[in-house]
Amino acid sequence: MPCSINKTLIEKTIKFHGHWCPGLAIGIRAAELALRMLGKSEEADLVAVVETDMCGVDAIQSLTGCTFGKGNLIHRDYGKMAFSFFDRKQGKGFRAVFNPKFQEEIGSELRGLMKKTTAGTISEQERKRSEELRQRLQDMYMSAELEELFSLTELLTPAPRPARVLQSLACEVCGEMTMESRTRRFDGKTLCIACFAEVDQKI
Repeated sequence: MPCSINKTLIEKTIKFHGHWCPGLAIGIRAAELALRMLGKSEEADLVAVVETDMCGVDAIQSLTGCTFGKGNLIHRDYGKMAFSFFDRKQGKGFRAVFNPKFQEEIGSELRGLMKKTTAGTISEQERKRSEELRQRLQDMYMSAELEELFSLTELLTPAPRPARVLQSLACEVCGEMTMESRTRRFDGKTLCIACFAEVDQKI
């Protein structure tokens, strides 16, 4: 079934991200899945845990209301195209992992062209082909069944706890105020992570 999110919200999401691309389309569909299974942000106490920092995370912020600033968007730097969503009110959640086989052939060709773009060796004909493939992927993602795009797993673990306001301490090297939970102790002093990294002897 084609994406059920209305055109106005999609355009708002594209504007928020800055451009339209296949990665954003994946995020739009992941957000759609969350809203379908757990309810709208005004009805549910949504939390999103993303295992990537790719374009689609902007769509999740824009469409679900889960943001870093509110503490209900959590980034785990695993490098996986995986998104977990929880509703604290209902006490339930699920993890959605993007299915790479859905776009295997096109994706492989597009990755090769993107490498050429990065290296500055792409021809004009290849550039046009790259744009054509990107558009095809976007269209495929936006018109696919959600169950084709993602494999789903019910999560029985509780949602991450709500964000807490913690005391800030002054780093005894640079003097900058640092959230207490992000400080380190070294040689009897309280240090921020950056200053700790300069004196830590571990390799």
